[in-house]
Amino acid sequence: MGLFKDLKGMKETVAAAPEMIEQAQQMSANAQQMAAQQQAMAQQQQAAAAGAAAGPDFEPIAGVSLELYAEISKGLAAVNYDQSQAPAIAATKGVSGENWQTALDGWNARITANPAVASRFNALYTGRA
Repeated sequence: MGLFKDLKGMKETVAAAPEMIEQAQQMSANAQQMAAQQQAMAQQQQAAAAGAAAGPDFEPIAGVSLELYAEISKGLAAVNYDQSQAPAIAATKGVSGENWQTALDGWNARITANPAVASRFNALYTGRA
């Protein structure tokens, strides 16, 4: 009796296989479509961030532009990200210690508050700008 039950179960599985394959193919197509949409959105966000690099949140702070801020921040890698070395690195770029601290505080606040500033900083810092 168990053998006939197993055969019946196998027959039902085989009958359902085309439907299961179609469902799997549909899921695959949906996943590919979602991935394409996410990629398009990411590209739009990057383009918007690059194009929207204007306005009051992109104005220099204490004479330090976002580009210069990213350059100085990137320079910290050479000193193992030792923040105490930042004023010296800034000085090599013509920024006083006092202006660097003002710029540091200001840019960090803008990066935290404005995703467009954060995206632009990230692009500059990683060399994708």
